[in-house]
Amino acid sequence: MAPSRLLLTACLATGLTAAPAIFPLKDVRAGQTGVGRTVFSGNKVEEFQVQILGVLENIGPGQSIILARLKGGPLAETGVMQGMSGSPVYIDGKLAGAVALGFTGAKDAIAGIRPIEEMLAVNPGASGVMLAAVPKRTRVLTGDARLEEIATPVSFLGFSAATLDLFGSKLRDLGLEPRQGASGGGSIPDRLGDIKTLEPGSMISVQLLTGDMSVSADGTVTAIDGNNVYAFGHRFLDSGATELPFARADVLALLPNIGNSFKISQATEWMGTITQDRNTAIAGLAGRRASMVPLEIRDGAKTYHMNVIQDRVMSPLVTQMAVFSAMDAAERAVGALSYHLKAQLEFESGTVHLDNVYSGDVAVGAIASLGVATPLTYAFGAGLDGLKLKRASFDIQPVERRSQSQIVEVTAPRQARPGDEIELSVTLASDTGAETVKKARYRVPVGAPAGTLNFTVSDSTTTNLTELQTAMSTPARSASQVIGLLNSTRTNTGTYVRVWRSESSYTVDGRELSDPPASVAMVLARPQLALGTSANLRGAKVAELEILVGDRIVTGSKTVQVEVKD
Repeated sequence: MAPSRLLLTACLATGLTAAPAIFPLKDVRAGQTGVGRTVFSGNKVEEFQVQILGVLENIGPGQSIILARLKGGPLAETGVMQGMSGSPVYIDGKLAGAVALGFTGAKDAIAGIRPIEEMLAVNPGASGVMLAAVPKRTRVLTGDARLEEIATPVSFLGFSAATLDLFGSKLRDLGLEPRQGASGGGSIPDRLGDIKTLEPGSMISVQLLTGDMSVSADGTVTAIDGNNVYAFGHRFLDSGATELPFARADVLALLPNIGNSFKISQATEWMGTITQDRNTAIAGLAGRRASMVPLEIRDGAKTYHMNVIQDRVMSPLVTQMAVFSAMDAAERAVGALSYHLKAQLEFESGTVHLDNVYSGDVAVGAIASLGVATPLTYAFGAGLDGLKLKRASFDIQPVERRSQSQIVEVTAPRQARPGDEIELSVTLASDTGAETVKKARYRVPVGAPAGTLNFTVSDSTTTNLTELQTAMSTPARSASQVIGLLNSTRTNTGTYVRVWRSESSYTVDGRELSDPPASVAMVLARPQLALGTSANLRGAKVAELEILVGDRIVTGSKTVQVEVKD
């Protein structure tokens, strides 16, 4: 059944107003004229003229694009603007599609129009697994010019300029164009507005972060059917089934630009939730509240209160940006500096606690914020029930001094026997050149086999990476396994001694199993008989020791060998 028939059937069944009349792609011809609808100022929807130039067929799997010239209003000066994505186009009073693509840097307002049939194939009420965002913007090469999806303007309020400089390239890879201070998402009244205030051509703002810092993405409504809202004419994050709050927005100004003109807008009233984010459109339900995650960042005397979306890619990224901005706003980016960062991440299946110190002369905030994003990315990427984030809080304590030591030497006796105590001497050099020696002791078990015993003294980053590689060799099978792994990560103010032998060990459900009986090893070594198990040929861990060094960050790694004699 055609999408328009589906919509009509749904409307008749629920008593809603009839679906918009559709002008089918098969009837589109060069030379036809029509009108488009969008907002150029405030919340007033205005018309512009559309001249059909032709149809680009099969530009992607099952996809075609209508090529058209747009005229009227400010378009002669601005061309196709960022924020126009989703502006509906009508031929003979029937909905043909939405403005969705443009030529970067073009002088003429020539746009690609997404056929409405492709947009209406997205079902706002469908459920499914949330997918990770993948940059795959629709592009069409026509000679030296490139017709591509209109970049989604994303407004950042309350963020430092350095934050956008640092993360701008990542956002552009996702098809987003960052703008600073052009949205007031944090001031939206906490109530849902009436869908009657929306119409095709209205401006909407999809909110990623609200509160003391806000992040919002702007576009235009294409069609409304009952409580179903269709917009953008292209993907936002391409995250599939999702849950993103959206608000009605007013256009404050238009900014003509040689490269890309764009609308400056401000969210004014909550409207509902975007439930589908697909390659041809975003779609959602008006009157439905989205579930967001309370986010708190305490940086000295200042506390930021926010709410962030629940998304595999954007939740870690937006949280990382907020933490970095809080650090950047409080401290300088260059010069000796240390941060003590504590975090509490509350998931449905348990809580993850992080406690680290970050120190250096340059980009310390960037490194510290990455330490926040990494566990979130790993947890969201596991795709398991129970890993829905409920709350996140961060406590940042800056210290204006560099606090770092490097492992420069490890010594140990060359030989030992079972039952002997081995003393390791670990020499650490501070950034001032001062050296300190820390001791660690390990007793060789009675009955230990003869052979080489390795002692690798490492910083937490090296040790955690080793553990993470072991755990990631097989997919996580439960939320508790993921939370347990994240809680077992070591603080970077310690030095860790891994005692190991050069022989195979095995990973079972993310846990290392060293020196199993021969009969068990035969089974574990055959993956087809042991699902969730992998062999680890880098060496079997015998034990692990921790050497505390105070509040200084430790870097480096050294290995010594001790020969165990009979």
